Amino acid sequence: MNQLNKFLLHDRSARVISVQIDDVWQTAKAHQTDSPPIRQLLGELMAAATLLSANLKFDGSIMLQLQGNGPIKLIVVECRNDLSLRATVKLNDVAMPAKPSDTGLQSLLNADGQGRFSVILNPPRDNPGRQPYQGIVPLDSDSVAEVLQDYMRQSEQLDTHLWLAASENRLAGILLQRMPSDGGQTQASAQQLDASFEHARTLCQTIDAQELIEQTSETLLHRLFWETPIVGLESLAVSWRCGCDRTRVADMLRSLGAGEVESILQEQGAIEVTCEFCGTPYGFDRVDATALFKPASVPSTDQLQ
Repeated sequence: MNQLNKFLLHDRSARVISVQIDDVWQTAKAHQTDSPPIRQLLGELMAAATLLSANLKFDGSIMLQLQGNGPIKLIVVECRNDLSLRATVKLNDVAMPAKPSDTGLQSLLNADGQGRFSVILNPPRDNPGRQPYQGIVPLDSDSVAEVLQDYMRQSEQLDTHLWLAASENRLAGILLQRMPSDGGQTQASAQQLDASFEHARTLCQTIDAQELIEQTSETLLHRLFWETPIVGLESLAVSWRCGCDRTRVADMLRSLGAGEVESILQEQGAIEVTCEFCGTPYGFDRVDATALFKPASVPSTDQLQ
């Protein structure tokens, strides 16, 4: 199951989005670290990025990026508006905390207070006039859900709550978000809308991580909202798409310059580039690498006739 469900409460007081990711999670973690705490953090970020991307209003992507000086150097998770994901982890040469209880967000990334959590909204590649938007998320909490909840309240001015879980077999999450005042609500009073949202939040707070993982989204949402009228139920597929190819790798090598590429060839004899997201290898021998910097041939007059 790799599926996202979204709907509104009937009075338009809130939107509810749930996600469960199985096969895509197996693909994502196959080429990353085997450390359980880091994998859990990666999984929660993937679930969160998928939930947040379901609200994108443009043909771009949302990227969650963690940087730190602890055991984790960098985690990048990107989810496009079509719910295709890619993710990677880079580690520092720093020992993991000795106690399993000390493997939260702070100790893995922010032990020295220099950790950074960024939310980046990338415009479509075919719209070069638009620049990415980057928001810096304060690392004041010890969980991905809490940190992102604080960010959404401060940057989007929307009361948002997240419940995230990750196991070796499945990622899962639920997002509950209060709709803005101009979100097309019914004629219910502000007090009634507030009460409806708080009731939904109370229901969601009864969920624990084990239920998120073990119950299907349909079962869980039915248990939570079986007495609550809903509208606009929509189910969407989640997929894995790295986006790497030989052409992009070649462009990256060109950006290094002929001198740097020649230096690598002299040292290693050939160039091997492995995609950090999916693990696909790309090999360039001396002939391939030299050809990167040759000008494209221009057809002769005879060839054009």
